[in-house]
Amino acid sequence: MIWQFDIIILTLVIICGIAAISVRDLLGASILFGAYSFMMCLLWAVMGAVDVAFTEASVGAGVSTVFFVAAVFRTSRSSKD
Repeated sequence: MIWQFDIIILTLVIICGIAAISVRDLLGASILFGAYSFMMCLLWAVMGAVDVAFTEASVGAGVSTVFFVAAVFRTSRSSKD
């Protein structure tokens, strides 16, 4: 496989991971977590683990992100920052 493609995906995984834990907005963190899961799905697929990639795409990037976003919309802010 092309090693430059692997490095690009790995860099995007690291950027999404750091951004997800450093952003202060819960909705933004949920969306960045979904992007992180999708990038991990791509990384698993490039490495040849298609079954793990499919599971990561369906559970990590799909269902978990929807649940996180739904939980964020069901909560209310206690302060007016």
